[in-house]
Amino acid sequence: MQKLLNILAYGWSVLLHPMLMPLYGMLLYCQTMQNLSPQLPAAYMLVCLIGTTVLTIVIPFTLLLYLKHKGHIDSLNINNPKQRTTPYIYTLICYGFWAYFLYAIMHLPILLLIIAIGAIVALGAVSIINRWWKISAHLTGIGGLLGGICSFAIYYSTLPRVLICGILVIALLLMYARLYLNAHTPMQVVCGFLLGLTTTFLPILIIYA
Repeated sequence: MQKLLNILAYGWSVLLHPMLMPLYGMLLYCQTMQNLSPQLPAAYMLVCLIGTTVLTIVIPFTLLLYLKHKGHIDSLNINNPKQRTTPYIYTLICYGFWAYFLYAIMHLPILLLIIAIGAIVALGAVSIINRWWKISAHLTGIGGLLGGICSFAIYYSTLPRVLICGILVIALLLMYARLYLNAHTPMQVVCGFLLGLTTTFLPILIIYA
């Protein structure tokens, strides 16, 4: 039973890796916009998804492989907090290009730019905090996703209750998984979640609420 729980907790952590959160957010955004504005070309949305995948997953993961090959990190999980600074810096740069891609090239609403900048701020904060304290990047990611959804709700004057509740349940299960794997303390997962939620939701709340 314990072995099964370990597999489930690890699998849940991989499925909800922070590197995947921008893609999940963009998938939700594209799906919702297809319902709100059916006239939007599918090819346009596909380009947004491909750009997000390349800039927030493919390039950062390739850089991780390079750092692992050169011996700068012990594993792709980067369990040693002292080894996380360089990967975080590379990822921050990629996120900066992602924000530029969404707003300047794809001309998506300023909402997406604000959320992307919030994600950059959260990642920067995690990279700094991790030098002294292992705040949960996983929970920062899922918190940022929830913050983005709440920002969308305010910006478009809608309230996707089922989706918000679903993300909350997913976040709670992720908290349990990270604690079960002894990856973090309860305070580290809670603070990570609140960090991601605040940086992606608070700016929109202040500007548009």
